Amino acid sequence: MSTVPEMFASKVFDDKVMRTRLPEKTYNSLRRTIDSGSVLDQALANTIAKAMCDWAVENGATHFTHWFQPLTGITAEKHDSFINTAPDGRVIMELTGKELIKGEPDASSFPSGGLRATFEARGYTAWDPSSYAFIKGKTLCIPTAFCSYGGEALDKKTPLLRSMEALNRQALRILKLFGNTDVRRVTTNVGPEQEYFLVDREMYLKRKDLIYTGRTLFGAKPPKGQELEDHYFGAIKPRVQAYMEELNEELWKLGILAKTEHNEVAPAQHELAPIYATTNVATDHNQLTMEIMKKVARKHGLVCLLHEKPFAGVNGSGKHNNWSISDSEGNNLLNPGATPQDNAQFLVFLAAVLRAVHRHAPALRLGTVGAGNDHRLGANEAPPAILSVYLGDQLAGVLDALVSGGHAADSKSAVMEIGVSTLPPLPVDLSDRNRTSPFAFTGNKFEFRAVGSSQSVAPVNIALNAAVACALDDIATELEASTAAGTPLNTALQKLLPRLFKEHMPVVFNGNGYAASWQDEAARRGLPNDKDTVAALERYSEPAVMDVFLRCNILTEREMLSRQEILLENYAKTLCIEGRVMADMLRASVLPAGREAQRRAADTLLRTREALRGEPAGAEEEYFADLRAHLSALASGASALEAAVASVSATEGGALAKARSARDGILPAMKTCREHADALERMVDDSLWPLPKYAELLWTN
Repeated sequence: MSTVPEMFASKVFDDKVMRTRLPEKTYNSLRRTIDSGSVLDQALANTIAKAMCDWAVENGATHFTHWFQPLTGITAEKHDSFINTAPDGRVIMELTGKELIKGEPDASSFPSGGLRATFEARGYTAWDPSSYAFIKGKTLCIPTAFCSYGGEALDKKTPLLRSMEALNRQALRILKLFGNTDVRRVTTNVGPEQEYFLVDREMYLKRKDLIYTGRTLFGAKPPKGQELEDHYFGAIKPRVQAYMEELNEELWKLGILAKTEHNEVAPAQHELAPIYATTNVATDHNQLTMEIMKKVARKHGLVCLLHEKPFAGVNGSGKHNNWSISDSEGNNLLNPGATPQDNAQFLVFLAAVLRAVHRHAPALRLGTVGAGNDHRLGANEAPPAILSVYLGDQLAGVLDALVSGGHAADSKSAVMEIGVSTLPPLPVDLSDRNRTSPFAFTGNKFEFRAVGSSQSVAPVNIALNAAVACALDDIATELEASTAAGTPLNTALQKLLPRLFKEHMPVVFNGNGYAASWQDEAARRGLPNDKDTVAALERYSEPAVMDVFLRCNILTEREMLSRQEILLENYAKTLCIEGRVMADMLRASVLPAGREAQRRAADTLLRTREALRGEPAGAEEEYFADLRAHLSALASGASALEAAVASVSATEGGALAKARSARDGILPAMKTCREHADALERMVDDSLWPLPKYAELLWTN
């Protein structure tokens, strides 16, 4: 294939392929299922399965799999060949409708958070026709949901689809009030920007911490980092450019709209950004993107690091979740528009988003939790854990005018009214970008910047869709009651919107989210600040948080509590692994190197004293004393770290108690060990130091 259009989606059973390979009746029925969520006629499943199988085999596939997203944070797949036997004994390649629609993988080894006992192994996968099947290698991958024998969601796709449906229902109520009766469906769309690091594979293989944890547990600051700000948008190195070119081709073949690539702020850090897609498709594509990033890197002698903070002292990596709402007529419902009628509708959706973030911040914070993300939230490359909304001065001024009854900039009236000509047109680019805000309005969408680079975007979008659906429900209920009682819509809006904006303006903050003063100001405004994963997860079972998901039937109480349990367990296990890896590296590599340096320093000190005939050796004595002090502290620190890890395992009281033990015991012990190890790195001769240093890792790709 010589051109991108020819290459694009060549490995996807997409609408173009379905239209040419399926009978018209079958295609139309499947299209209705995809567009409106209607139930697919079971009798047509075999026709679809046969066409899908024939296409896959023609494109070199020999196997198929139900591709799903369990609660491990990555994807899962079990491959079955298309091989079957005909009545005459011949081998045929076949996929039945039953195999397409439903699978039965063993669910016993996936995280369930207590939803099922270990011996209850049965689990089911169910085809999601709204996300196209694709070929990866020689395997046809069929995107599916994953649930237990009892019907509980064991994955991230199921609640994501439920959340999209919930928002659709509530948004349609709002549009109906505005007379938009032709709209069939409202969807959320996402464009997740993906940051990542590339390091040389040979260097990577010499670092147990990178291999086992994805981040460096040791590492002194290099002589040059990102101080000169010369890497950001800089010329891309040939080796990295070759990687990006192959990555683009592999993504394009899978129908992934890879659009933008560039160097990021930190050395060896880069970013890829796609064009928007519906939220469930964008989530699937992002999972695939992360997988293919790693796969392609290996072919170029590189390793792709997706950890949120692989290197201390330089910027970490995030995943900016650009989120918008659109209807089936192609209208962006977060576009301010050029007419008063459009503006009034826009202001309703804006009010719903502000209400969602203000009232349901703890629920939204759950979409960003993780041991890795704790290292970057609040640092200079990531927003703080306080959830606030950036609107920009012009839009904030409009809202202030609505609240006060005054006039906004460019308005010719002394009083701001809804739905009449005195409301000024609002340009698309009505705000600057604020990199310090976790949730920034950027003209016709919101950018949720707090998601971690290794994380699935499903949880944050589940929470965001759910919170906005709840807010839209509140608004629609009040407006429907007012209009049913005979109040004109504009009059009802004139009463409702100023009240809503006044109530939720405390969540609007256009200033510097990194400033220490914002912490105090946010507290005065009553905004929560759950600074770490454990603090955020403690809120999971609070009634107000659970109600966000229960109210719209996105998660059941059992499903929610299971996710809380899984995330707490994952946090504790992650820190225990990091603690054990650090202790192992200390015992096997760092301390032996330090002791050899100490032996040489002692020998040098003795020889110097001898040469000086007993006079103080000065610098040699000081060096030896510093070296010995760090080694002694590090040996004690390693023992304390091992004890902290053991303490987590011995902690009783459930997953929350273990997570607290890990946070309060392992993290401080690791911090102490790192301080002394990094000091040793600066003191020990390069020929003795056993680990590639930051300068080698960051500047050799």
